[in-house]
Amino acid sequence: MSSRSVLVAVFLLALGIIFGGILVSSFKGVDVTFANPQVKLGAQTQSPKVNPSLQALNEAFHSIGKEITPTVVYITVKSTGESKSDDQGDRFFHFFGPEFRFEMPRRGPQFGAGSGVILTEDGYILTNNHVVQEADRDGIEVTLHDSRKFKAKLIGTDRYTDLAVIKIEANGLAVPRLGNSDEVEVGHIVFALGNPLGLTSTMTQGIVSALGRQLRIIDDAGSGYGIENFIQTDAAVNPGNSGGPLVNIAGEVIGVNTAIATTNQRYQGYSFAIPMNLAKKVAGDIIKFGTVRRGYIGVRIQNVDAVMAKALGLDKPQGVFVQEVTSGGAGEAAGIKPGDVILRVDGKEVNSSNQLQTIIASRYPGDVVTVSILRDKKKMDIKVTLRAREEDEVVPARDSREGGRRESGREKTSSKRVKISSIGLTIRNIDERTKKDYEVDYGVVVDAVEPFSEADQRGIVAKDVILNVGDEPVKSASEFEELIKSKKPGDAVLLRVKGPNKSTRYIPLEIPE
Repeated sequence: MSSRSVLVAVFLLALGIIFGGILVSSFKGVDVTFANPQVKLGAQTQSPKVNPSLQALNEAFHSIGKEITPTVVYITVKSTGESKSDDQGDRFFHFFGPEFRFEMPRRGPQFGAGSGVILTEDGYILTNNHVVQEADRDGIEVTLHDSRKFKAKLIGTDRYTDLAVIKIEANGLAVPRLGNSDEVEVGHIVFALGNPLGLTSTMTQGIVSALGRQLRIIDDAGSGYGIENFIQTDAAVNPGNSGGPLVNIAGEVIGVNTAIATTNQRYQGYSFAIPMNLAKKVAGDIIKFGTVRRGYIGVRIQNVDAVMAKALGLDKPQGVFVQEVTSGGAGEAAGIKPGDVILRVDGKEVNSSNQLQTIIASRYPGDVVTVSILRDKKKMDIKVTLRAREEDEVVPARDSREGGRRESGREKTSSKRVKISSIGLTIRNIDERTKKDYEVDYGVVVDAVEPFSEADQRGIVAKDVILNVGDEPVKSASEFEELIKSKKPGDAVLLRVKGPNKSTRYIPLEIPE
């Protein structure tokens, strides 16, 4: 080979080395592996620092879920009887829990599901009565958060609060802290835990949207003994959540999730929980005594609205009005009378019938409470020694539109019949037969009520006997007419009325403008 050829070969080799080096340096940091190239996904910058407030909130929510979830159980219930649970037609407020059902053939076994919260390390569990009330013997099964399963024994139920206690044979169970539901306020952040739609260990979050809700769904058979003072929230709950805990930001159980407002038996924005202070009393009694022991005053009561407040001479609606005092009850023995307005119990204001029920339901027979009342525009305190319920009970008066059943037919009328158009009433003098039937000595009989009138809206019905206008006894139809006409438009009067069911009630009427 000539020297010229050797020089050309060396030159080309050097040029190749230089060119290769340039190529490598130009693609520094790239893995030039054609068989397995890497793809860049997402931004290549470092995440910014998380807002400390959001990070703290995130950790707080997480810690609450981590702490409470092990205390929540999944309850399944087997029932072979005909289901009486939550097919409530067009009712707006629904229990939820047994609605989540999965059935064998229609006449075969039915299985319901709900939730519960562990109360003691040795296996007492709180849930709703409507979750377990239809269970067969040995038909209740509990699944813990760690997937262990136990047969549960029904210890006791209380249909007047829709609560129940069951028991499993286990020890060393996780239990939550129980909070003070009296400290709950509208706007507080809350969490609902449970097993909605079979989705175990589910946690949702919302706020308290209202307090003291009365839905008239507990003991809706009409006994009047149902105690309702619900905490309303917008935390999402569904069938299966029933009996699970409502928890505050301290990780304390403040309520037992029980019902939802819905038109389709699924969550539509509002749920309702039984306050924990009431639940603790009920659960403690069931565990200790096997039943619930409550003190009762023995009065039938009604909320004071604006018209009644005006009729009573109050500056604003306050307290609860005593419609009737049960004979032989604690209230009668203490000196409470029909027409009294109960303002406070042991210094705590009561402005609704369910508030009074809840306070008294937390006391025992034999307990002495101080009841502050307004009578004849004078305030006084009365000591009441509560009694066990026999026939006496704190019973909320029926709604004004439920003052009595409208009946067809009419008593034989007496000669005097007066129509008072301003309030929509036609009345007549009372006859001797009606006096005997109603066990009264005087009054006037309601002959007809004009639809949508003031009298109709306040719940006066045909066959009612009006006994008094304020403090004035009514002896004739003309006398009643004069008393009503003596009032100015905008004035309010309080009528004492005895209904076809022979119960006496007070009805406020406002004279239309």
